Amino acid sequence: MHHDPRSERAQLERDPLVQCIYMSAAAHPFDAEALKALLAKARVANARAELSGMLLYAGGSFFQVLEGPAVAVDALFARIQTDPRHEAIVRLVREPIKERSFAEWTMGFYAASPDEISALPGLNDFLSAPPAMNEGDSGRAHALLTAFRSGKWRRKVNA
Repeated sequence: MHHDPRSERAQLERDPLVQCIYMSAAAHPFDAEALKALLAKARVANARAELSGMLLYAGGSFFQVLEGPAVAVDALFARIQTDPRHEAIVRLVREPIKERSFAEWTMGFYAASPDEISALPGLNDFLSAPPAMNEGDSGRAHALLTAFRSGKWRRKVNA
């Protein structure tokens, strides 16, 4: 069967935009070099799939926002669920969106300190225990997303 990148691109353009927010625990701690390598690969793949978003890494936990065409977001999340680098994966939000929150980033990134996380009211335990979170707990996910998008992290992010 012949692969036609033009028809694939046309499908992505027709597909509705969705946002997926998930948390996971790193199976093994990521040092700066491992995070840099992960981001480099993610940014290339995300640009190809018309995905955008951000990744927050704190205390061995990931909080990630993926946004783009539904088919591409769902395919990437399915791959993440089988990625041995992630444990205790919890999807907090998957919803249609009218526009992207991180349109200019193929993958924004920030490694937050525990002090920065604890400074956000109501979120101080958010990244400390991913298994306790569930898909119904989207309010705190949106609060953290809003803090990231509008706060000091966005200005510091390694875009």
